Amino acid sequence: MKKEGKKSLNRGLTLIISIIVVAIVAFIGSLFTRAGTSSQWYQDIKPAITPPDYVFPIAWGILFFLIALSLFFALIKNKHKFQIIFAFFINFIFNILWSFFFFYLRMPVLGFADIILVWLSIFNMMVVVKKVSKISFLLLIPYLLWVTFAMILNLLAII
Repeated sequence: MKKEGKKSLNRGLTLIISIIVVAIVAFIGSLFTRAGTSSQWYQDIKPAITPPDYVFPIAWGILFFLIALSLFFALIKNKHKFQIIFAFFINFIFNILWSFFFFYLRMPVLGFADIILVWLSIFNMMVVVKKVSKISFLLLIPYLLWVTFAMILNLLAII
């Protein structure tokens, strides 16, 4: 029974840490995004197919929760932990950088270059986690789809 209790405690801590790490990433990205979305600059370049502003925090809230769950389910398998953490870390860096490039620096071309790296890093995350957890892999599909749509919006903001 002691072994099961320790396993449950470790899983609980892994879940909490996964959620906290992803929440920190979301918070940092939001620092660069917040002022940019209400700026006249963004209103001038925003593509016509852009969803209403209220959609983004809802969508990203759901996506970040799914990303945290994906990280959790991959890590509890106790296989390839370094690869998993590294793949998620790289994605988190590119994710934050996109907000910095696009909204803070107001450089959509640089943002587009970065969002390609975000997309590739999501694909890499999916490859890495598929080795250990099918549910972890499936939880990342909405993220990949949303970033694909975001790539289109970013491209349309440039042209």
